[in-house]
Amino acid sequence: MSHVMNTYARLPVAFTHGQGVWLWDAQGKRYLDALGGIAVNTLGHAHPKLVQTLAAQAGRLIHTSNIYQITEQENLADKLAAISGMDKVFFCNSGCEANEAAIKIARLYAKGKSIENPAIVVMEKAFHGRTLATLSATGSRKVHAGFEPLVSGFVRVPYDDLEAVRQVAQNNRNVVAVLVEPIQGEGGINIAHLDYLRGLRALCDEYQWLLMLDEIQCGLGRTGKWFFYQHAGFYPDVVTLAKGLAGGVPIGACLARGAAAEAFKPGNHGSTFGGNPLACAAALTTLEAIEQEKLLDNATEIGDFIRAGLSAALAKVKGVIAVRGMGLMIGIELDRPCAELVQRALDAGLLINVTADKIVRLLPPLIINRDEAQQLIDRLSVLIREFLGQTAAAN
Repeated sequence: MSHVMNTYARLPVAFTHGQGVWLWDAQGKRYLDALGGIAVNTLGHAHPKLVQTLAAQAGRLIHTSNIYQITEQENLADKLAAISGMDKVFFCNSGCEANEAAIKIARLYAKGKSIENPAIVVMEKAFHGRTLATLSATGSRKVHAGFEPLVSGFVRVPYDDLEAVRQVAQNNRNVVAVLVEPIQGEGGINIAHLDYLRGLRALCDEYQWLLMLDEIQCGLGRTGKWFFYQHAGFYPDVVTLAKGLAGGVPIGACLARGAAAEAFKPGNHGSTFGGNPLACAAALTTLEAIEQEKLLDNATEIGDFIRAGLSAALAKVKGVIAVRGMGLMIGIELDRPCAELVQRALDAGLLINVTADKIVRLLPPLIINRDEAQQLIDRLSVLIREFLGQTAAAN
C-alpha cells in the first residue's frame, strides 16, 4: 500500500522513461503522450538541451536564496519581459502561487486607491488553483466543496460575456480587477472571443481596474504565439504563467506592467524556492528551444492539422458536438460523460485527459510532428467512435 496521500485517482501505470512525445512503462509498452504532463512538457521528454542544462546547472548551483542576487533569475526575467512586453516578474513555484501573487497585487493596488474591501471579477467555470484564495476564485462547486468558508472578495460572472462585466462595473464600486483565462482549460477548452478580451481591456481602462490574465495553461507558445493576448493586440496589467515554462521543472511567474509592476515592495511577498538557479536555467533553455526549433509555428501548423484530421474523422459520428481549440490546446466535446475514454486510450497506448465530464482534452508537447499527430488522430478517432457506438448500444 502506498503512503502517498490519496488526492488523485491514479491510473494503473508508472512510466520509466521518455523520448520526445513517447513514454515507456515498466513493462516496456510505448505510449504517445498527447497530454504533455497537462501542458507542462513543452519540449517533450528527455530533450537533449534541457537535459544538458539541468545537469550542468545542478553541477554548479541549485539553490542559494532570494536574499541574494540570482543571475539566472535576472536573465529569465529579462527574457520574459522581452517576449511579453511586461515590466517586472515575480517568480514562484506553481500556477496557483502565481495567481496568489496576482490577487495580492490587486489588493495592494486597491489599498493605494483607498478601497477597503476590494473585489475581483472572476468567471464561471474558471480554474485558478487549489490554495484557499485561488480555489475561491475558481468557478467550480466541486473544487469548493468541503473547504468553506471561501475567501471573500470575488464577484462571479458568466464567461465571454462583456455585458455581465459592464453590469458589475456600474453597480459595484469595490471592484479593482478582472481575472480571466483567455482559454478555460479545466472548464472545457472554452475560448474567449478576441473582441471580448479587447472589451475587457477597454472596461478596465475606463474604470481603472487591473486586467489580469491567467495564461498558465494557454500561454508560452501553446496557441501559436507566446501569449494569447498577443492574438488580441493589447497588453494586460498582469499575466500569470507556470506549467510549460521550464519544460517540467516546477516554476511559476507573475508578470506585471505599469502600476501593477510597482505594487510589491520588500516584505510584501516572497518565496523560498521561487526563481532558484535550477528552475530558471531550465526555463531559459525551454524558451530558447521554442525559438530555435520554431515551435510557435509548429503549434499553429500541427494544431490545425490535428483539429482538421479529427473533424474529418468524426464528422458524421453521432454524439460528437464539437472539435475546438487553438494551436496545441484542443478539446473534443461529446454529448455524454466520457471519463472511461482515459483508460481505453491508455490501453491503446495513448495518453489523453477528460475535463468537464464530456471534453476530451489534448495538450501534446510543442515538438509533436505531423507523423505523430496523424497517429494521434487515428488512434483517438477510433476510440471515440467505438465508445460512442457502444454507449449508444448500451442505452
